[in-house]
Amino acid sequence: MRFDNVLTEINGFGRFQLRTFLLLIIPRLTLPFNFLLNNFITFIPSHHCDIRSQNNGGVFRNLSLEERLNVNIPFEQDGSLSSCQMFAEPQYQLLSNSSNLTYIPTMPCQNGWIYDTTIFRSTLATEWDLVCDKKKMNRATATIFFVGVMLGSGIFGFLSDRFGRKKTLLLSYMASFIFGIATALSYNFLMFATMRFCTGLGLSGISISSFVLCLEWVEISVGCVILPGVAYLINDWRFLTAAVISPLFPAMLCWWWLPESARWLMSNGKTDDAHFYLSKCATVNSREDVMADLKPEVLSTVILVEDENRKYSYLDLVKTPKMRRRALLSGIVWFGVAFAYYGISLNISGFGVNIYLTQFIYGVIEIPAKGFVFFTVDKIGRRWNQAGMLILTGLLIFSSVFIHADRGDLRTAVGALGKMFSEGSFTIVFLYTTELYPTVMRQNGLGYCSFMARVGVAVSPLIMLLEDVWVNLPSFAFSLVALGSGLSASLLPETYNVRLPETIEDVEQTTRRSVSASDEKSPACAFLSVQSKSP
Repeated sequence: MRFDNVLTEINGFGRFQLRTFLLLIIPRLTLPFNFLLNNFITFIPSHHCDIRSQNNGGVFRNLSLEERLNVNIPFEQDGSLSSCQMFAEPQYQLLSNSSNLTYIPTMPCQNGWIYDTTIFRSTLATEWDLVCDKKKMNRATATIFFVGVMLGSGIFGFLSDRFGRKKTLLLSYMASFIFGIATALSYNFLMFATMRFCTGLGLSGISISSFVLCLEWVEISVGCVILPGVAYLINDWRFLTAAVISPLFPAMLCWWWLPESARWLMSNGKTDDAHFYLSKCATVNSREDVMADLKPEVLSTVILVEDENRKYSYLDLVKTPKMRRRALLSGIVWFGVAFAYYGISLNISGFGVNIYLTQFIYGVIEIPAKGFVFFTVDKIGRRWNQAGMLILTGLLIFSSVFIHADRGDLRTAVGALGKMFSEGSFTIVFLYTTELYPTVMRQNGLGYCSFMARVGVAVSPLIMLLEDVWVNLPSFAFSLVALGSGLSASLLPETYNVRLPETIEDVEQTTRRSVSASDEKSPACAFLSVQSKSP
């Protein structure tokens, strides 16, 4: 008997699994909260040099605030005050002739900045003056966090296999909560960056260890919709950072009711513990009769996986030509999918509309994207779904460059469509990849592709620094990568209605073997339900 047969007998998704699902929803909401938190805590409001210490012999006392700004701070071409420059000396002649274009020496702000607190009372930029020459540090915070997520995936993956899913999940809860609160209490930027990195490290364990059927179908989109409301109510970065990590406190209290993975217990020789959890599952699902004859000694003979005489490694991804080509192209696709998705998601202030509304629209638009892919994945196939979504994403990002900044509503609409197709590409990529790799290499293939996605996520925030070279350069970079990864996807083989490869030899032979649509449809629905955008 195989382990999967045992699960089927005790009801693979019954009340027991539903209870576990509900216990994990709240902590998993912290993932999208924290992945997109940078949109709000690193927001840079309008600002100009602080001239309050400028007195110039008491002359300024006779001037209004507007006049003092006019004689001390130059104007940009759009009519706004310069954010980073001030006049070397007060220019009183501008009071009578503000259109004088004669060259006037300027210098960087000498006494800090004054910030517009209309949208946010406090952000990282206003707390530690991460603007102008220090703007790169503000942008780098997202990359620092996602590098922590990337490294944490390897660490918690090892801990999960070594000590079990349940214990690792508790460690992840505790680490994320402690470092998240420490982030909110940071007294300088170095401490903030360190604590934020550690928070990302801890949160990766939640993504790895809490796996429940259909779970990721819900929490990512819901989190994207809820976050702007939370940020609107809490407009101080410290309180907001603490708020988005706070769901982990009740999660730690509910941890006691979570089961350990019976599959992991059996693979580590803990048959009695596995029997205990399976019996509990059977009781809750009203299948007690199934466990009546399945004693621990009988359970020890259950086959977890098919016999494998050969052990495979990541090197097997590149040893043979067709497998090597498949790995190269799928890696590019995963990098492009994550790069474009987070490039759009982390740039909500670049469309000229209220950032709360933009974030809300971006969250809501994911729902029809998932539905669209769900109904088309078996109609036009995996390859053209994947390629089409990425190409359309790239074209929409590219077209937004030509929309004037004054048309914020149109730019947001185009951006939302780009986000929708980007979400569609993320929805299909997991299913497509599992079908591309043979059974013996599937875990290695997914691990490699997930790593490429994390690299894409970590790099995408830094691309926004290119706007200092040319304001539209980041958009061109995101569109080119999306188009390139879409073209790469079109070069991969179609997997719909094709018998999936089991060995590397099956890939190298490239024999197209059709199967019935009914055989394919069920796995597709299952995989689409559990896809995740956790980097």
